[in-house]
Amino acid sequence: MGYLVGVTALWAFSFSLIGVYLAGQVDSYFAVMTRITLATLVFLPLLRPRLLRGRQRLALMALGAVQLGVMYIFSYQAFLLLSVPEMLLFTVLTPLYIALLDDALFKRFTPFHLLTAALAVCGAVVIRYEGLTDDYWLGFLVVQGANLCFALGQVGYRRLSAGLPDSLPRLSVFGWFYLGALAVAVPAFLILGDAAELPTTGVQWGVLAWLGLVASGVGYFLWNLGAVRVDAGALAIMNNALVPAGLLVNLLIWNQDADLPRLLLGGVIIIASLALNDWWQRRVWQTA
Repeated sequence: MGYLVGVTALWAFSFSLIGVYLAGQVDSYFAVMTRITLATLVFLPLLRPRLLRGRQRLALMALGAVQLGVMYIFSYQAFLLLSVPEMLLFTVLTPLYIALLDDALFKRFTPFHLLTAALAVCGAVVIRYEGLTDDYWLGFLVVQGANLCFALGQVGYRRLSAGLPDSLPRLSVFGWFYLGALAVAVPAFLILGDAAELPTTGVQWGVLAWLGLVASGVGYFLWNLGAVRVDAGALAIMNNALVPAGLLVNLLIWNQDADLPRLLLGGVIIIASLALNDWWQRRVWQTA
């Protein structure tokens, strides 16, 4: 749990740093590629290829491609459409996706999950009910794409790690995770990126360096390491601990003029959807 708490505190600043210094100023595909490249450089010297079989390497690369590569692309596009507080609030559905993916893996279907998702959408309406633009709804959907990728990566890594020996040094194989993400980020920039929108200030380069070396490089390794050491319920809770932490940082430092009453009401509705879903899950587990 300590790893998850530490990374939550680390990531609380990431949303605001991206929203304030990078979004709309630096090409999003370049930012994604730079972050992942720096994270890869942190772990590449530690990589010991012979510790994993070929299929295991490909599985870890695929998880990195989804959880980091594709998720980052979704996230940076969402920053162009939403404010940082909205972005943060819309990430609370990640535990719901974890539950849905768990249903899929075990060939179940729980309609109640759809009800809680609909309640969360109502919360999104409350936040900006006077300005529901196409960009707003597109941003909401893009964030859900990022949430789904992050959830899929966590569930997949837990399952993969469960099949690996406890004696295997995770630090010596996690480089495959970043190489998989890099295999998505580099082509994305080459095909979709804009070389005319590269960083122009030392602050922008510094933010990218921090996000790549620390938030991505250290953060994702520790997060996934922590994810396999706690139960699913604790992991779901920690997925949403980032929301109040990130909002606190953003509202106190960068966004003091936000419409707090509306933001609070919409956030309460969204979080209530998660609480309702958690109540249902506990009820199901107790009667199973």
